[in-house]
Amino acid sequence: MFRKLFILGVMLAMVGVFGSASFAQEGEPLKIGLLVDQSGPLTIYGIEQENGFMLGLEYATGGTMEIAGRPIEVIVRDNASNPDDAASQARELLESEGVEILVGTVSSGATVQLIPIADDFDVILMAGPAASPSITGENFDDNVFRVCRNSFHDFLALASYAPDAFGNNFAQLAADYEFGRASAGAAESILSGAGINFVGETIFAPLETTDFTPYLQQLQDTEADAAIVSWAGDGTVTLFQQIDELGIGDSIEIIGAFNSNEIVAAQDPSTIGTISWMIYHYSFPDNEINDFLVERHMEEYDDVPDLFTECMFATAQAVVAGVSATEGDTLPEAMIPALEGLTWDGPKGEYHIRHSDHQALVPMYIAELVSLDDPDFLYYELLDTISAEDTAPPCLVDEERCAMDDEMMGDE
Repeated sequence: MFRKLFILGVMLAMVGVFGSASFAQEGEPLKIGLLVDQSGPLTIYGIEQENGFMLGLEYATGGTMEIAGRPIEVIVRDNASNPDDAASQARELLESEGVEILVGTVSSGATVQLIPIADDFDVILMAGPAASPSITGENFDDNVFRVCRNSFHDFLALASYAPDAFGNNFAQLAADYEFGRASAGAAESILSGAGINFVGETIFAPLETTDFTPYLQQLQDTEADAAIVSWAGDGTVTLFQQIDELGIGDSIEIIGAFNSNEIVAAQDPSTIGTISWMIYHYSFPDNEINDFLVERHMEEYDDVPDLFTECMFATAQAVVAGVSATEGDTLPEAMIPALEGLTWDGPKGEYHIRHSDHQALVPMYIAELVSLDDPDFLYYELLDTISAEDTAPPCLVDEERCAMDDEMMGDE
């Protein structure tokens, strides 16, 4: 009897430390921890992340900001894209603030650090815009879901036109951290299958680089037809300015994802006419949900939604759908079945979370840059929408889990 009472006491103590949604009652706040970058190199994306998530909650709850009778409380922490800070903040949110769901963040390196924490505390982690495929691949955990795209989506979209547009010999320059390394690997994996030949090894530069001259000279020495540049955040502006100053684009076609409006606007006018892939632009989708997002974003923030606003809006939709289905229970044992296979309509159209790796399938875009100074940020001509099926990334978890998607399709 003593042993049974002792075990019960330990279990109750653990509930006090880790929290448990199974004790949540209707009317009790649902605390969500939102981990963002408000002061680091990816601040511009952190703002988009927070704005999109809050508007998504508003839309999905019909303005009540309640799920299953539980008022939502979002607690925001700024990790400045520092993995150690993100990890310590996540633990503080779970241990001291009673958070039941974690959301974030924009840095791939920081997000990877959150995965074991979500597992240890047995909570759901909804990954943010962090694009490394490893988050839903080699670092896969049952408790982790991602609605935002990963780097494979990017290069599957690019593969639809790259050989005809740019030639067959490519080089790469990427930021030397989780996102850059993973993006370079995804590019080589996908584009090699589309007939692209990669000339030499990827050139990696530290994320904090301000003088890109030696790296750009290495790039020029490859004599490639085109170069894929995988960079993120404010440093992108400096990188592309130096590409122009050194005349690299005169001999090598530079290919980089179309970025947030503020970053694109700072590019040299010589980039007008560039064709590339894009995750989201507020002017591309034509549906009522995107209309809501644009209208409310203008009302709330006096600005249009930007690159990652959309996927965080859709992430909030998924959270609301999952917690609604479980009637307020946020424990993974209830949430995982509710989120696996979830299909819903969001700003870009239809979204679907795979059973296998918990990665959402989403449409992507091909666009041409036609302006850098349009007052309404109408910088692009939309050339094509690439379907979610055609940009579905490879499943990178174990074979048994990967087979789940085919099995589920067979049941439909």
